[in-house]
Amino acid sequence: MPPTAERTGGPAPDGPAGPGAAPGDLARLLDTGPFHLALRAALAARGLPLHRVRHRLAARGIAIGVTSLSYWQQGARRPRRPESLRAVRALEQILDLPRGSLLRLLAGPEPAAGGTARPPARSYRALVSVGAAVEELLAGLELPSDGGLHTVVHQERVRIGAAGELAGRDSQHVVRAHRDGVDRYLAVHHGDPGCDPARVRVQAGENCRTGRVRRHREAEVLVAELLFERRLRTGETYVFGYGFEDGTGARCTEYVRGFSYTGGQYVLQVRFDEAALPVRCRRFTRSGPGAPRSGLADLTPSGRYGAVHIVEPAVRRGLLGIAWDWA
Repeated sequence: MPPTAERTGGPAPDGPAGPGAAPGDLARLLDTGPFHLALRAALAARGLPLHRVRHRLAARGIAIGVTSLSYWQQGARRPRRPESLRAVRALEQILDLPRGSLLRLLAGPEPAAGGTARPPARSYRALVSVGAAVEELLAGLELPSDGGLHTVVHQERVRIGAAGELAGRDSQHVVRAHRDGVDRYLAVHHGDPGCDPARVRVQAGENCRTGRVRRHREAEVLVAELLFERRLRTGETYVFGYGFEDGTGARCTEYVRGFSYTGGQYVLQVRFDEAALPVRCRRFTRSGPGAPRSGLADLTPSGRYGAVHIVEPAVRRGLLGIAWDWA
């Protein structure tokens, strides 16, 4: 299977802005910033939920989604595009703020995100050959570059069918929030040649449900949004499960996982159908798509299904996987 990478999402797309802000707090934040706290205080002071703000913007001919507004007030993303800046000007009017008071706060450097500092992530283009298609799908979901979660443990089980195809994969995931309000996770599935994303089924397991799903037929990739049962607080951990049922691609010779960040434990098990057992399995790493394999190590199949596995106590940025040879 081509490299697969996943990423996390941010705060819930709607809901009230929060408890009312005192006039003095709002005046101070409009003077000192940061932008997201000033916006949040203004929304709270006016008592406007985000869906009503969106409708008022739409009445002015400005199409900004509730999710984007939520990210702005959470500090997960800052408005930068011309249409977004136009929306900020309109927000000043809608929220009865002095002209230019919010725009001025966007002129300075972007503040560091709250919570634990993280090194820059590797882009999808640096991890997978269809990175451009993945980033196109993500852009359509209006999600921030950093979804607000660290992976603590990720255990993945991959099933190879009787024809050697990727039948499906299941994940058990433990994450920790590094900012308040995170309530979703994004899973990216990149099929083997011939994969039909329209026929790939997303299965939400414990403690989550399926949200939006976006597919890119030419790139044979899909992005699935997994919504948590509640919002997380900074430092809180969360356990959830999910999977993909595929079986639409050609014969598979490897399974690869891409990691944008370092840290966290990863466990990968590949199980083969009794009718199609490989003759050799190996662990490997790659620095990026198309790079040569390194860190090769033979794996000994065990059990009825010739299952093999690897355990990585602390992952590094790049690609990690298992490859196998057919007779």
